[in-house]
Amino acid sequence: MKVTLTVNGRPYTADCEPRRSLADFLRQDLGFTGVHLGCEHGSCGACTITLDGATARACCLLAVQAEGAEITTVEGMAIDGELHPLQQSFREHHGLQCGFCTPGMLATAAELLRENPSPTEAEIRERISGNLCRCTGYQFIVDSISAAAESLKSPVAPSPPKPQPHDQPA
Repeated sequence: MKVTLTVNGRPYTADCEPRRSLADFLRQDLGFTGVHLGCEHGSCGACTITLDGATARACCLLAVQAEGAEITTVEGMAIDGELHPLQQSFREHHGLQCGFCTPGMLATAAELLRENPSPTEAEIRERISGNLCRCTGYQFIVDSISAAAESLKSPVAPSPPKPQPHDQPA
């Protein structure tokens, strides 16, 4: 079967076995290796992506079910080569170690912050509870999401005005 979908803002059409999982299709056929496979039962959260605006477990969906969908993977979070504020916060606050859970954590955190720009620590922990991490103990992940929430709330400081020729000393 042919499957046509949009991934990270770009349209793709590829042949696909009807029983191929969306995770395998994204990783192996389209090259989005940020979609990780852990348990392949939807329990670990490593394969979490954004599908038509909501998080979804790519290992639990067939690629043919995503026909016409808009998907965002971790590769699509950065804009013009700049890390998304969540990605930057994970980097700055040590929210990752081995990195295996990170793409799913980022997708989950992005959805949380869209729905609730000021989550409490308890709300963050509740939301990421479906994403397993074997390295961090979660505190740095929670800290990263909290810091990203703060940075997303604060407006970017305006650049100082550029000196005009008439402002220069003679």
